[in-house]
This record gives sequence, C-alpha cells and structure tokens, in this order.
Amino acid sequence: MKLYKSLAAACLMSGLLASCGENAWNDHLDGFDGNPEITDVNSVEYTLTEANYATIAGLSDNLALAGDDKAALEAVGKRMAFSPEAPASKYIPAFLSCDKFPYYLLNDGSSVKVTYNQTTDLPDEIKGISEAKEYIVSDEDYQNVWGSADNYTPSFAPSHTPATSIPGLLRKAFPDAAEGDYVVVNYNYSNIDPTFGGGGGQNPPEEFTLSEVISTVEVGGTYDINGIITGVSTNGFILTDKSGSIFCFMNADMDASTYSIGTQLVCEAVISSYNKGLQIAGANSVFEVKGKGSYTYPAPKVYTATDIEAIAKRTENEPAYYGQISGTVKVSGNNINIDMGAENAMGGVYYATDDIKAKLVDGENVTVTGYLIAIAASRYVNFVATDVQPASKSVRRKVVAVPSTNMNGVYVFNGTNWSSPSGMVALNPDDYRKMGFSRDFLSAPADYLPTYLRINYPYAKDGFSVFVVYNYGTSADKAKLTCDQYFYNNGEWTPNNGVEVVTEQFVRTGGKWIYDPNVTINLPAGKNQPMSMLYYQACVDWVYENIDVPLGSTSITSGVGYVTKYGNNDYYCGASAYQGNVDLRASSARGQYAAGYEGMTDEEVVATMKDRFCKEVFPQALAKLNPDARPIPGIEVLYTINFSAYTGVTTPYVLVYRVVDTAKFEFVSCTWYDEEK
Repeated sequence: MKLYKSLAAACLMSGLLASCGENAWNDHLDGFDGNPEITDVNSVEYTLTEANYATIAGLSDNLALAGDDKAALEAVGKRMAFSPEAPASKYIPAFLSCDKFPYYLLNDGSSVKVTYNQTTDLPDEIKGISEAKEYIVSDEDYQNVWGSADNYTPSFAPSHTPATSIPGLLRKAFPDAAEGDYVVVNYNYSNIDPTFGGGGGQNPPEEFTLSEVISTVEVGGTYDINGIITGVSTNGFILTDKSGSIFCFMNADMDASTYSIGTQLVCEAVISSYNKGLQIAGANSVFEVKGKGSYTYPAPKVYTATDIEAIAKRTENEPAYYGQISGTVKVSGNNINIDMGAENAMGGVYYATDDIKAKLVDGENVTVTGYLIAIAASRYVNFVATDVQPASKSVRRKVVAVPSTNMNGVYVFNGTNWSSPSGMVALNPDDYRKMGFSRDFLSAPADYLPTYLRINYPYAKDGFSVFVVYNYGTSADKAKLTCDQYFYNNGEWTPNNGVEVVTEQFVRTGGKWIYDPNVTINLPAGKNQPMSMLYYQACVDWVYENIDVPLGSTSITSGVGYVTKYGNNDYYCGASAYQGNVDLRASSARGQYAAGYEGMTDEEVVATMKDRFCKEVFPQALAKLNPDARPIPGIEVLYTINFSAYTGVTTPYVLVYRVVDTAKFEFVSCTWYDEEK
C-alpha cells in the first residue's frame, strides 16, 4: 500500500523531521502553527497485491459485469494480471468500492493511482523460472567433485567445470524432478586449477616472489611488502608473506568482492596499530596488483577459552595469527561474537563478508577459522574469518583457496538429464555490483537489463532473443526469481515478457469510481503532514544536490548554501518539509544565503523564489515521486497541486502542470501569479 510512493516512507520521514532540534525559525514565528485545511479530497497510490486479484475475480458485481467472459475474469485471479479480454478499466472500479480496498471509504473527489499487471500469453520459460528452485553448491558438493574431503577447493575450475559437475549434483539433490523443471544454481568458479601440497604454504607463480618482512614491521615505519591476500573482511584484508600475516585496514565501505583470496600485491606499506594489532594503513599505503595465484592454508592453531582470555590481556601490538576457535554464535545487531565459555573474553568475527555471515546463525555451535587481528574493548578477540563450519564437523586442514567468482547458472531437466538451456542467462552477483547495487535483486529491471545485454551481447543481430533470469523485488526478503525475454532489433533491446506493469488513475464522483488520468495532489500546510513532507523534502534534496553541492556543501545539514542546517527547508525556492509550505520571506532568504540575492529588492527575491519553485524545482520533485506519469494520446493529462505559501501569513495556492513525456512536467499556471496582475 502506497501513499505517493510510500505511506510508510512518508510517515517515517514525518518522524525524522519532527525530531529535529528546536530553532527559532521552525517554532517561534507567527503564522507557523496553523494548519489550514485546503480540501477533504484524498489522493493515494495503491499497488494490487496477489490476494487483490483473486478478490477482483470473485466480486459479484464483476461476475455480473463479465457475462459470457467469466473465464477471462477468473484468469485474472489465477494469473494475477489483467488481459485484453478482462481489462482493468472494467473490473477495478468494483474493487475500489469494496471493503477489501483499504481506502474504500474515500469521499467523492478522491483519486487512486492503481498499479497492476497487464499480461498476454507468457512464454513457457518465464513460467518455468517463476516456479524454479534454487540450489547453492556446498562444501560437501565441492569435496565430492574433487574426490577428496581434504584436498579440494570450494570452487569449480578448468579441470572440474560446472557443465560437467552440476548435472550430477542436481540428480542427487532432486531425484523426483519432472520434465521442464528449472533450478538456478549458485556456485564458485575459478579459471585457475588449485595446486594441492602438503604442510601448507603459498603457491604463487614463480615470477612473483614473496617478501620476508611482515614479522619485522614496527608502528610508524614504511616497508616494501610482496604478499598474497589470504583473508577478506568488509573493511580490509589479510596480507601474508613468508614471515607472517598482517591486517590491512581500507575503509568501512570497502567492496569486499574486489579483494579476492590469492591476489598478489606489491605494497609500500605504512604501519599503524589498532586495538593491540599491527595494521597496514591502507589510506596511506600504495598497492600494485601483480597477479593471482592459489593459497594453501596451513594447519590453524586451535585456541581454547583459556588461550582467548590470555590473549585479551596482551599489552603489545602484534601481527595477525592464523587460528581457530569454537563456540556458540551470539548475534547482537551488527556484532557477531563466538561465546567460548570464557568469563572475561569472547571471540569476535570482524566485519564478516556476506558468505561468512550467512553461516553464523545466532545460537548455533560453530568452528571459526581465520586470522586473529586485534582485541576490542579489552575483551573481544577479533578474527577475520576464512571458514565457518558446524562445531561437530572436522575442519579441513588442506582446503586450497584459489581466486574465484561467485556465479549463477540455470539448469533445466529434460526428463532424463539436467543441462543449461540455450538462450537463457542468469545475473551473477558481480553483475548486480556493476549495476551499482550491494544487494542481489532489481526493483527496476527495465532500467538496467538493456544495458547489461548490450555489454554481454555486443554482436547480436536483429531478431536475436535471450531470457534473462534475475531476482526481482523491493527488498531481499521479498525478491523472487523472475525471467524476462528480450529481443534485439534496430540496435535496441526491448522486453517481451508478456507482462506490463501499468499505473492508471481512478477518481470517485457521484459515489462511483471511474477512470481519469488527471491527478490532484494536496499538500496541507503545517507540521507532520506526510504528503507535504514527502514532496517538500524532495524539493530540498534536489536543491542540495544540484545547487548547494556545486557551491561547496558536503552535507545537507552543513548550512552551506541555500539549505538550512536542519536539512528540511531551503531558501532557493522556499520549500519547507518541516512547516509543510513554501516560505517566501525575503529576509529569511537573505539570512540563509545572502550571496544568492545580492543586489535584489525584497520583491525581486520573492519573484525569484516563486519562479524557481514553480518552473525549476517542483517539476523535479514531481518527476522523482511520479515516475510513471505519462501523456495519453488525445487527452491532456494535468497534475494539479494544492499547496500553501508563508509570507507572514499562510495563503493557499493552486499549481498546474501538463505531462508532456514520461515523468516530464511542463508548467501551466500558478495562482500566486494572479496576485501580481
């Protein structure tokens, strides 16, 4: 359920803005406590849920309306989409009047923008992927592939490829598979075969020579280190040479996927320390990647609870040590600790990567192997984890880590064998990263998939098609496997997935709901008005990003430029998310940013702010919050905004825009200009 992009988001914003610190401008000027009601008309957005489609298909009014087309109406509930035979314009009005619609008590004059699915026949592949299972290749699977519980690598490689190995794993995992079943498999792949050796140690290419320096470093010194990455966290990595290992601190938002185990680095390292651990200060050091190799971990030192208690009391800075602890996982917010039963000490997993974090479930007994790097709060002995296993399992001593890439592959069962279907590709975690996301799902696939296809199929010819499999949703817990078909023609990739997401507006008049593309948005004046806060904050955000940042502002609350130090109002156009109005006081505008109005009279300042609000800033807020707005052939689509301005008194105004392209608004009129005539 949405209220112009999200009622929940607007309410959250209300709470955040209402919690701002007290200030004279916000709280103590005449005219700001009033909240004149412009109209009782409500404008809301609503996206049909899966249950709503079933409700619509079963409403008695719609069944009567369907007549001989009842089968098409029934299909709406089953397929959760309207069709040309059962159009939304025909069947949605009855739903808006029933008590299953949260806003069914809205009055005449209210409007609802309803987002729904419109579909034609779906390709079999799309339906198959919607019902596909997911499978993650486990350590045990890799051990079976490599034929050893000791000498293996958690990855496929040139000598043990996914194409030759995965079908066998799926036959075992899904013995009752039926023809046409799909599975999306997540696995690791390396283009380097591991080198298995006894006793542990490094296996870099001959041309890369490890240094023997790390064991001799001291705080404040600068050293030339040739090392290999042997452990990764989300804000740094472990660098190992012949003499030992050391943690390299990079930054809190480091992309861990860019630092793979086995990477060979030449480093001009500046040594620092933190929490009794020696570190390389990444921000002050220089790194050069020389190549990639494999790494065989030595047998870890097994630390007891008594050992951890003693280590927690150390007073000297020391390098990283490869070791192992066992205990119970204790998760508290972002902190993940391992309770070993020590009274005054506890193991801590330091900034775990996603794959490590997924294995650390609160309350589970585990064995963590990795690098001991520091002591936090004189109690927590921190480890950069390289492996997590259930405590009941023996830890593999000779697992070989090779640089690998996490990938997804699609497999289909033909009744006898599993194979990778031609003409189908799945997005990999690295693809989501390249698109700029830290999560493995898309909420706006049409914005990214055409570019992905242009990059990955540069020689496509007209008529070529491909099915793209990805996770679709607005959050990780709601994301679902989805498949879209794209066709290449005339240099463009266009979707043909059989489903179109459509947003249409319905208005209530004479006690009935009817289709109407025109939109009215009401922005009541006063504090804590969710709709007003949402739109005015969008204005303030735009001013900060496009006006204040070029002026040198580095934070929306810096007070540098037109946006005030509260970050919820500006004097470029006068938008105030805090007061829910447009502040047109020339004196306040000069008080915030005098340089912007130098040489202007009060009348000129007000006129400038009016023009900026109507013709420059608010259209951008409309576009951001109404991305689905589009012109309709033969109809003039207008957006009417009821809002208020403050000049010492609060005055209501009406602002009108014409939709001229997708999410593009053209200024038509504003009643405050009528006052100037």
